[in-house]
Amino acid sequence: MAKEWILNQANMRWGLTKKGKVGPVAELIRKCAPKTLREWERFYLEKAYSKEYLEQLGKTLFIKVTDVCKAEIEDVTEEDCINFIYNLVINRTYDGYQSEIQTIYGQLERTLGVKIEPAPDEWDRGYNVDYFIKVNDKYIGLQIKPAGYEYITQIINEREQQKKTHEKFTAKYGGKVFYIISITEGKNKIIHNPEIIDEIKNEINKLQK
Repeated sequence: MAKEWILNQANMRWGLTKKGKVGPVAELIRKCAPKTLREWERFYLEKAYSKEYLEQLGKTLFIKVTDVCKAEIEDVTEEDCINFIYNLVINRTYDGYQSEIQTIYGQLERTLGVKIEPAPDEWDRGYNVDYFIKVNDKYIGLQIKPAGYEYITQIINEREQQKKTHEKFTAKYGGKVFYIISITEGKNKIIHNPEIIDEIKNEINKLQK
């Protein structure tokens, strides 16, 4: 299993079984529509590349693993491993968190057509508000929570716990605080509770009157 993982990683790194190297195999096998493995093997070797060619790719992979990968592995220090883990857990997680918040922030600003501003630190600490929208002399609070589906229940529980701080914000600044949940769908970050957008619009309209 470990050997297969190493070979797979090296193969992906150097792209030895990409379309440009071994042909459009997915298209070829559909064209062949084989009933047996032997039928597909014969078709590929006749229509695409020879057995000798595939063997040469295998030899190239062997060189990459035994020369390049081995030299790189031997160059790795304990400090490199410590720094990698720390950077992945702390720095990259934070960067991803901030990126997701900013993406959702941008979506909201474009959809609502209003200026959204970062909340001051005292609002973050005292009212659990990340951003705000100013409407006349009043303020609407926004709290954005990036999360995967597995954390939705946890976030809803947090929301219940923070209701009191949000109520205090409304009492002081006039506008409600809206809780926005962000999730990643494929490569895109989307708002998990899109119905919140209409609620924010209604609050803006109410405060403008």
